[in-house]
Amino acid sequence: MKHKQILVALVSATILFTTPALAGSRLLATSGVTQLEGGAGGGLTPWAVISGYGDEGEASVGAFYTSVDVQDFRLKVNGVSASYDNRYEISAAQQSFELKGVAGDLRQEVYGAKYRLYGDAIYTDLPQVSAGLQYKRLIDGDIAEAVGAEDSDSGLDYYVSATKVHLAAAGGYHFLWNATLRATKANQMGLLGYGGDDNNGYKIMPEFSALVLLSDSLAVGAEYRKKPDNLGAFKEDSFRDMFIAWFPNKHVNLTLAYAELGSIAASEDQNGLYFSLTSWFK
Repeated sequence: MKHKQILVALVSATILFTTPALAGSRLLATSGVTQLEGGAGGGLTPWAVISGYGDEGEASVGAFYTSVDVQDFRLKVNGVSASYDNRYEISAAQQSFELKGVAGDLRQEVYGAKYRLYGDAIYTDLPQVSAGLQYKRLIDGDIAEAVGAEDSDSGLDYYVSATKVHLAAAGGYHFLWNATLRATKANQMGLLGYGGDDNNGYKIMPEFSALVLLSDSLAVGAEYRKKPDNLGAFKEDSFRDMFIAWFPNKHVNLTLAYAELGSIAASEDQNGLYFSLTSWFK
């Protein structure tokens, strides 16, 4: 995303801060924030919640921008998502991965779909459970091919997520947990291709999130995302973060996090700032 586009997004968000809340029937913050691959959830991992605030018979449409800036790399993601009936979700995102000091970016498109199978994160005793998939198309595959990826064009992730909110369960504050199992071949989320010389089959990777709602509009929490280690050339570490998310109204949410991404392409200890903005237009 160019600087002008970022400015337009931020100005739009500023205007939205001063407008009345949307008519969507769901409670504030039940949209989650936007995950790096475009779906509703935490920053690193998808949740079972459906994007936006639409409930039965209602639709939501939104857009987002995310930036992760670590020592040697910068990841920028922008995209859109839409949902209907608090059951169906689709999303599209473009990731741009910059190697600082090197001309050119690695770019990947991600198209997602999610379906709520049963339950409600708040109102049912059992957690809300959703199933989803993410189709990933690598636009710039030369580096992925050079480092030994089996497929430098495209890949498909499948996941199942369970999300539950326990009201007033943490010292009087609401507590949310999410657990996701992802079947994937992706190297660094697909930015280095899919599969490799060490492993070319699907692996089941666990992902976890937990947060406490300090108020109706403010949450703090942490996430963990296990990732496959398919390439003999490079070690791949798990992702972690600690975040704070603010939901001033149903138009917008802001997330700020400290992200620990570990080793990326032989560069160790890639830690830094995560920022994400999501705006809901309907």
